Amino acid sequence: MSSNAESGRTSGSGSVGGSGPTRSLWLKLLALSSAAAGAALLLTAVLAFAFNGGYGALSSLFGGALVMAFFAISLAIGHFVGRNNPSGAIGMFVATYFVKVVGFAVVLFVLGAPAWLHERWFLIGAVVCVVAWQAAEIIGFGKARLQIYNDPDPQEGGTHAQPR
Repeated sequence: MSSNAESGRTSGSGSVGGSGPTRSLWLKLLALSSAAAGAALLLTAVLAFAFNGGYGALSSLFGGALVMAFFAISLAIGHFVGRNNPSGAIGMFVATYFVKVVGFAVVLFVLGAPAWLHERWFLIGAVVCVVAWQAAEIIGFGKARLQIYNDPDPQEGGTHAQPR
């Protein structure tokens, strides 16, 4: 029996290196999520301007900016803590989440709603940013190369080390 498959193009002459974990995962997620949420927020602001003028656009931008700041703080902390203690990053997320929720609530209650704020567009801008940010994070995490096993180093007596 013979194959009718064509040989196709040949592979390159260069060597293929081993793939490792994604470098600077948190900063890549921050950039990807900020770009997605920012683009969605600008589109929302244009719609808000068309329906309710400048106050609607400004309100949607304000709501989205608060959401973006809320999420960006977590990713920045994940980056700085994750460099030295990768397993401690999740614990810091939980701690920072509590501080952020309380902090943002205090700021919003103390400052109150400005007179120019259009509540509906503020909410729409915030929800659009949450959805766009979370979708971008899911896509970013899906493409990330996360090392889940601690591969032993052959020089340190791991399982692939040569016997002495």
